[in-house]
Amino acid sequence: MGEADYNVIVGEIVSAFGRRGEVKVWPVSDFPEHFGELEEVCVRRGSTGGRILRIEKARPHKGAVVVKFAGIDDISTAETLRGMELRISKRELMPLEENEYYIHDIIGLDVETTEGEHLGKVREILRSPAHDVYVTDRAMIPAVKEFITTIDLDRRKIVVRSVEGLIQE
Repeated sequence: MGEADYNVIVGEIVSAFGRRGEVKVWPVSDFPEHFGELEEVCVRRGSTGGRILRIEKARPHKGAVVVKFAGIDDISTAETLRGMELRISKRELMPLEENEYYIHDIIGLDVETTEGEHLGKVREILRSPAHDVYVTDRAMIPAVKEFITTIDLDRRKIVVRSVEGLIQE
C-alpha cells in the first residue's frame, strides 16, 4: 500500500508525550479504541508528502490517545511530529451501523430543504457530546432525525426540514 492509499484522517498529533518518543494524538474519530488495532499509519502535514509509521502501542489518555511509533524513541524526534495528521486507508475503517456516516463522507454534501431551497455544502462538522452539527454557508443543522430527513451519499445530498431559525439570511 502506498502513501496515496492513506486518505482518511483519524487524528492529529498535538504534542510529544513523555521522554520515550510517544506522542499525544487528538482523535477525529468516534472510535479512539481503533488506534490500538492499527499496525501503521501515514503521518503528514496537509498536502505535503508524508511517511508511513508502524504503531508499537496505543492507549487512551484523558480524551486523547498516546501512541508509540517504531523508530521514534526520544522527545526531540517525537516533537518533530507535532501538528501532523494521522491517516489510514479506507479499508481500515471501522464498520458503521445503519444511519451512521463518516465525517469525510458528509463534508462536501449539498444540503437542501424539503421545499428545495439550497443551503450550500457541508463545510464543517462541529462535534458535541449531544450531537454533531453540520455547518453550511447558510445554516447550522443539528445532525438529528428531527431535522435531517435524508442523507444520500450516492447523490451527494442531504435533505433537511426547514424550521424557524435554521437558515441564516
